[in-house]
Order: sequence, then structure tokens, then C-alpha cells
Amino acid sequence: MTSSLIRGRPRRAKAHIRVRVTHAVLGALVGAGWLVLPVMTAGEHDPVPVSPAGQVASAATTQQEGTSVTDLLMPLVAVGAAGVLAGYGYLRRTRRARTRTTPGVVSAAPPVPTAVESERQARAALVLADDCVRASSEELPFVEELFGSEAVEPYVHALRAAQTELSAAFAIWRRYEEGVPGDASARRQALVGVVGRCAEAGRRLDAEAEGLDLLRGLEQGVGAALEVAEGRFRELTARTAAAEATAAELHLRYAPSAGAPVTGYVEQAKDRLVFATSQLNESRQAADSGDGQRAARRLRAAEGGVAQAGVLVGGVERLAAQLREAAALVPAALTGGEVEIAEARRNGGRLAPGELHARIAHADGVLAAVRAELTAGPYDPLDALRRIARAVERLEVGRSGAVQAAARLVSHSALGGAEDFIAVHRGAVGAQARARLAEAERALGSGADADVLAREARDLAERDVRAHGNPYADGHATGLTGAVLGGILLAEEPDGGPPASFGGPETRGRRHLG
Repeated sequence: MTSSLIRGRPRRAKAHIRVRVTHAVLGALVGAGWLVLPVMTAGEHDPVPVSPAGQVASAATTQQEGTSVTDLLMPLVAVGAAGVLAGYGYLRRTRRARTRTTPGVVSAAPPVPTAVESERQARAALVLADDCVRASSEELPFVEELFGSEAVEPYVHALRAAQTELSAAFAIWRRYEEGVPGDASARRQALVGVVGRCAEAGRRLDAEAEGLDLLRGLEQGVGAALEVAEGRFRELTARTAAAEATAAELHLRYAPSAGAPVTGYVEQAKDRLVFATSQLNESRQAADSGDGQRAARRLRAAEGGVAQAGVLVGGVERLAAQLREAAALVPAALTGGEVEIAEARRNGGRLAPGELHARIAHADGVLAAVRAELTAGPYDPLDALRRIARAVERLEVGRSGAVQAAARLVSHSALGGAEDFIAVHRGAVGAQARARLAEAERALGSGADADVLAREARDLAERDVRAHGNPYADGHATGLTGAVLGGILLAEEPDGGPPASFGGPETRGRRHLG
């Protein structure tokens, strides 16, 4: 906010100009008057001394003196008039310069960003801070495996602090999207708060980036870190083969919608592993040739590929386990739903009779449809639990233990699926999907409907990826597209740019890694 002192400067400056011009004009007039005064007091009746001789010459001399005084006075009067005109012209030019909007005039205060510009800045800050947090969380497990949990504790603490700041920024942004606050000035301040929180999240990570580099010492040698990355790579290669069989089983055992959240995940995991393979090979070659910087850069890129392959494979494994758990829970959820319907019929609750009757009829229909699916063939257990929980919730009589367990399982599944998708496609996902995901995470602990929010986040993220397209459709090395799409490489150069590393905006793609 501009202080009263700063706001007062232009008015005082204008007042000083006017005073100086007035003083100059008055000074010119006084000087002219001072010179005119002797001439005006020399009247024709004043005594004139008699000259004994040379009267003609004396008269001529007097006439010449009078002429010399007049000659001196006239230029001074002209100078005074010119000063008045110059002062007036200066004032007019100053006023025009202060009020006109033509190019080349720099205002005293910088222009205030428009609402659209401020929103764009806030969205960009959210995406950048979220990318920094995600890249940092991908690197830390490799460091911890090599050096132990105690050694990485300062960096884990910095990461958690950054996550807290980012969560607060997303919460402010979400309220802003909902129209809160309503006052224009308060909304501008809300956007300032979003950017400030994001900046603080980045600062927390930037402050620890150098220490992590010193701990790892990759430029002095990547041998031990390379072995850790290669060990994880081999483990994931085996898990990917198993995940491929699991994904095929999901399509045979359940309805198509059940396995839809992880469709293509095995192929993407293989793509990340192919990228990791090439980076690991290049890292080892660079280390053997003594190029420590290149070896460090390629190793960090390989770690990112391995980490995201793990996310994709883990997504398939987790969904398979959740579907098995959901299938086992469906019968209990049906029984719990019947109990709550009976309770609604007995007590009525807070609903009007007509509304209550309609909702009971709807819940009965949902439970009947789920029973029919159980006997008809492959179905989607998670979707069945989702429908049961929503139908019973609308009765407003309090859900039974089985129905509550069904709602929690469904929310966790949707949240995990959205988180995984955004993590491995963050190079294309915008602020809106990330903000909705953050809101779903908060809702999970508050009892709100996290399932709906998480599914919205996933839909928004998929839309962003479709709109983004393939930046390397003209043909590039296998795995590079996925690495850029996943934010492993920062896409600042034709080869994908430097790898993302632990740190904030100032250090996440630091050049000493390549």
C-alpha cells in the first residue's frame, strides 16, 4: 500500500514549482520598477544648474544621458516579460506532462496489475511451487536409502514446511475461485497471498538445496548413488512385468470401468524405464570418462524416471488391491444400506414426507441394481460401493459402519488415482486440477465428499493433458516425451533440458548438474 508520504510528493513538488515561478516573476517586476523609479522622479520642474557656457553642448549631453537610461530600461523590461511568459509556459507544460498518457512518460507509481494478470501470476506460482515440491519428494528417497533417515531429516523437514505453505496457497486460491472474498481489494490481496505462500514454499526448498548437493557429492562421484538407482531399476523391471499381468486380470475379472483409472499405466511405466535405462548408461559412461557434471545430470534424470515408473506400477497394484477389498465389502454395504433404509422409514428424519419417500425409493433402486450386478457377471466393486454410499447418505439418518467404510475406501481410491495421474503428467497439468486435488486431500480428513473432488481433479488433469498434446510428435528418443510430460526434464532445451532436482524455483534445475 502506498504511504501518505509517497502520495504527498507530487503535490508538494507542484507547489514548489509554483512558488519558484512566482518568486522569479516578482523579482523581475521589482527590478524593473527599481530602474524606472529614478526616471519617474526626475520631473520637468526640478532645478537644473545653470551652465556658464556650452549650453548647446550641455543640452545635448543631457539628452544623450536620458537616452542611455531608456536604452538600459527597455531590455530589462523585456527580460522581465519574457520571464513571466516562460514561467507560465513551464507551468502549462508541467501540467500537461502530469496528466497525459502518451508513451515515454513514466508515472511515479508502477501500474497496478489487472485482475486477469494477477490471476495468471497466481496460477503460474501454484504450478511452479507444486512442481518443486513433487520433484523434491521424488529425489529424497534415493538419498535416504544411501545415507539414512537421520541424514536427510533437515531436507524432509524443509519439504514438509513447503508442503504446508503450498497447501495454504491452494486453500486461498480455492476460496478465491468460489468468490470469497467478494470485495475487489480483498480479492487482490488474496492473490498476493497465494503468490507469497508459493514463494515461501520455494524458499524453504531453495535454502536446503546446496546442503543436499554437498551431502550427495555427485560431482565428485556417482558410484554409490548409481548402484542405488540401478537396484531400484531392476526391482521395478520385475514389478512392471507383474503389473502387466495384474492389469490384464482386472479387465477379465471386473467391468471395464474398474480398470479404467490405470489404463495405459504399464506402457507408460515401461516408457519411463526405457528412459531411465538410457540415462543410467550415459551416467556410467560419463563417470568412467571423468565428466562428473554430466554423470550427475544423467543420474538425476534416471532417478526421476525410476521414481515415476514406481508411481505407475504402484497405481496398478493399489487399484487391484482396492478392487479386491471393495468386492469383499459390497455384501456388508448392502446389508448396512438396508438397515438405514428401514431406519428412515421408521423415523422419517428431517426430510419432508414426499422428499423422504422419493429418496427411499431411490436407495431401494440402487441396492436392487447392485444385487443384480453381483449375480449378472463382471461388475465394478468400487463403483457399486460409491453408489450405495451416496444413496444412503441422502437419507440423512446416519450411515452404518459398513457404509462408512465403503465411503472411505472409495474416497481413498479416487484420491490416490488423481494423485498418481497428476504426478506423472505434471508437465501438462494446470493449477485448477492441482487445486481440486489439494481440496480433496483436505476433505478426506474433514469428512466431506473427497471422492467427488478427487474425481473432478482427475477429469481436469486429463483434459489438460489432452490439450497439451505430444511436444515431440516429430520423432525423438524413446522415453523423452514421457520424461518431459512427467516433469522429469524441464524442457528448456531441445534434449529436454536439465533434470528437476530437490529445490525451489531458484535451484530445481541448477546448472551444476549438467
